[in-house]
Amino acid sequence: MDIATVLGLLVGIGSVLVSFIMEGGHLSALIQVPAMILVIFGTFGAATVTTSVKQLVNLPNLMKVAFFEKKMDSRQLIDLLFDLSQKARKNGLLSLEKDLDAIQEPFLRKAIQLAIDGFETNKIREILEIEMAYIEERHKAGANFFLKLGGFSPTLGIMGTVLGLIHALGNMESSSNMASAIASAFIATLWGVAMANLIYLPLSDKLKHKHQDEALYLEIITEGAISLAMGDNPRVIRMKLVSFLLPDKRAEVAR
Repeated sequence: MDIATVLGLLVGIGSVLVSFIMEGGHLSALIQVPAMILVIFGTFGAATVTTSVKQLVNLPNLMKVAFFEKKMDSRQLIDLLFDLSQKARKNGLLSLEKDLDAIQEPFLRKAIQLAIDGFETNKIREILEIEMAYIEERHKAGANFFLKLGGFSPTLGIMGTVLGLIHALGNMESSSNMASAIASAFIATLWGVAMANLIYLPLSDKLKHKHQDEALYLEIITEGAISLAMGDNPRVIRMKLVSFLLPDKRAEVAR
């Protein structure tokens, strides 16, 4: 579970609800089913028009990525590549074939396999960069979907408020009822703005952040595989890969 995502959503949504209650409001006043239907389903409908049903079906996977951590320890990866380079230097690249079954990461296994198969370094880089580009496009599509949700949601909220005001002003027999109807109409705007700024846009940025972490991880794998194929000294490989880490993280890599 990604604690930052869960904690951030809880704090953001909780702060809005607590402030509303402190001002004397009641949570039941926020539950306006027509407004919720218009804002939530209308937003998803508009966003789906700009993409595809396939992207909508993929929504559970995007939520899984946002709410759960994918194990990507760059320091552990560097140590693994260093160990593989030592074995390759001692016994040759072909000796690494027996280590492939123990590698769970598909991209890493493919990169090592390319090095073992004797591909030229420029060809290894080309193949891996094509796959990284595909991964980037897939991640970008997911982040953009939430970005579009965040763009449409406030507008749908305003539409809900306008519809509510039309209904309120069309029934002006009782001033007290009209005041209540006008107050209820603005609930749609609240839902639209809240969904956009507390859920959709933060999740979009979270997916972008996770892509950056994964892109760095894949870049380390690419450089490591190319260095293996070139037969670089294991210590040189370690120094090269450690340079991808932040300065305060480099000292933690085993030496």
